[in-house]
Formats: sequence, C-alpha cells, structure tokens
Amino acid sequence: MDGDTNFRRTYRRATARRVAVIAACIVLCAVVAVLSILQGAYNITVPDVFRILWDALVNMPQEDATAAHVVLELRLPRILAAVLCGIAFAICGVAMQSILKNPLADPYTMGISSGAGFGAALAMILGVEILSGGGVVINAFLFAMVPTLIILFLSRFRRATPTMMILCGTSLMYLFNALTQLFMIIADPDDLSRVYQWMVGTLDDIGYGDLWFILAVTVAGVAAMQLLANRLNVIGAGDESARTLGVNVDVERLLILILITLVAATVVSFTGIIGFVGLVSPHIARLLVGSDNRFLLPASATIGALLLLVADLLSRTVSDLMLPVGVVTACIGGPLFMFLILRTGKEEWS
Repeated sequence: MDGDTNFRRTYRRATARRVAVIAACIVLCAVVAVLSILQGAYNITVPDVFRILWDALVNMPQEDATAAHVVLELRLPRILAAVLCGIAFAICGVAMQSILKNPLADPYTMGISSGAGFGAALAMILGVEILSGGGVVINAFLFAMVPTLIILFLSRFRRATPTMMILCGTSLMYLFNALTQLFMIIADPDDLSRVYQWMVGTLDDIGYGDLWFILAVTVAGVAAMQLLANRLNVIGAGDESARTLGVNVDVERLLILILITLVAATVVSFTGIIGFVGLVSPHIARLLVGSDNRFLLPASATIGALLLLVADLLSRTVSDLMLPVGVVTACIGGPLFMFLILRTGKEEWS
C-alpha cells in the first residue's frame, strides 16, 4: 500500500509540474503578444491597445482611427497568425516524430513544405494552376500532399518502414527544392522576389479571412491529435509492442500521417516555408514534460506558438528592414537545435 501511495503522490506531482510548465508557456505567449502589439514605428500604449480591442469587440467607433488601423489591421493579424501557425507546426512535429520514431522528422524534412514551395513557384513564375482560379494557396496545398501520397503508395505496395518513409520524404524535399530553384533562375525580378519571400516564410500576407480557415484547421488538428495521444504513445513505444496491444500499426501510422499532412499543408499554403518550429518545439517540450503525448502535445503547441511569436517580434524590431519570419526562426532554431543535440544523451538519437 505504501508503494501504491508513493506512486500516486509522485504521479500527481509530475502531472502538476507538467501542467505548470504548459501554463507558464501560455502566460509567456500572452506577454510576448502584448509586447509585439506595442512594438513598431507607430507608438501605442497598453491602455490604447485594450481600448481599441474593446471598442472593436463591442462595435463602437474608434477614437483614434490611425491607431486602430495599426493594431487591428497590421499587428493583430500577424500575432494571431504566429500563435496558430506555431501551434500547428509544433503538433505536426510531435506526431510525426512519434509515429516515425525519428527525432529529425517534421513537415519540412518529410518534403511537405518543399512540395508546397514547388506548387507556389509554379503558380507565381509559370502561371500554372492545378485548379483554375485556385492561385498560389491551392497549388501549394496540392503539391504539399504529393510526398504523403508517394509514401502511401510505398506503404501499400512495398510495406514502407518508418526509416524508408523518412528517406523518401528527404529525397522528395531535395527534388522539390532543386526544381523550385530552377524556376527561380528563369523568373523575372518581380516574380523572383515573390517566390523568395514565400520560400523563406512570411506572416505579412495573412488576413482575417485566412485566419478563420487556419483557426478551424488548427483547432481540428489539435483536438484530433489530443484524442490520439494514447495511440501515439503506443506506436512510439515500438511496432512490436503496439501489435501485442492489438494496434494495427501500419494503418494507424498512415492515418495519422494523412492528418499531419492536411494540417501542415494547409498552414504552409498561407505562410510559406517556416522551418525549425516543428522540429525544435517537440524537443524543448520533451525536456520539460517528458515523452507522454498527453502532455507533450499541448506543451509543444504552446512552445511552438511562443517561438513563432518571438521570431515575429524580432523580425520587426532587430532591423529597419522587415525580415521574413522564416529567416529569424532559422537563426534561432539552428543554434537551439544544436544545443539540444549536444545536451541530449546519445541514446535519444540512436
């Protein structure tokens, strides 16, 4: 009985610590969001921000139209986009690393982001649209699905292992990147500038209409992943262990991979290629809350939102030029990922 009591006490403490970590990340997100909405060439105070937001919520006339435009039309959409996209990339990274049992798996290394970049380049440079009138977003979404369709084909006819899936995704990433760069060589300067901005990732062009769509997909993805958290735990323990528990590993892996692709492809279609958020966030969260996906998913989601908020804030403040947010995430994520590699025991990477 004493052992049982001690186990319950230890488990409650561990759970409380994990919940505290998630809550702290949410608070940090709120703090960074407030700082972000205050930063810029046009000076705005905290009371002004809350007054503008309140007047907008209750549909009252704004006292200062210029300040209201800056807050509601320029800064707030970027902040909301950073939160939603950070959450989406992070949960996709967690789920992908769990089902493939590979610490390097994320939407970028699986070729999803590169496929979207190729589709966007087709529309911008050559004017080729897969669906008439679909434009860049539809092209990017459809080509982001290509790597997953190829992996599904391999799994159906060649019984692809997780390692084979990773290698296939990586090879497609290089192929799509090479084709996109080929198109960029022949592009005129205006199209080249658009493609470059899209390839490095940006939150500049996301409006409220886009945000509602991203919100719906992200919320649905988070809810589905959280419901599948125990399944992810079982699959992450190893295929043999999962099969002994009655889990059809191959089928469930493919279904979760399709879900990941739908969420990641949707977000990438609007933001362009923003790297490292889906790769780094799960590793940071794993150090803080452990590998239980019931806690790892929400922890990674809040850390992903925080990383992208910080990156967006830095992109607007470290230089007179508006740096693409994807450049900043790479500058933050690269050294941070190297630190995590060196800090983590080698058994984690075996």
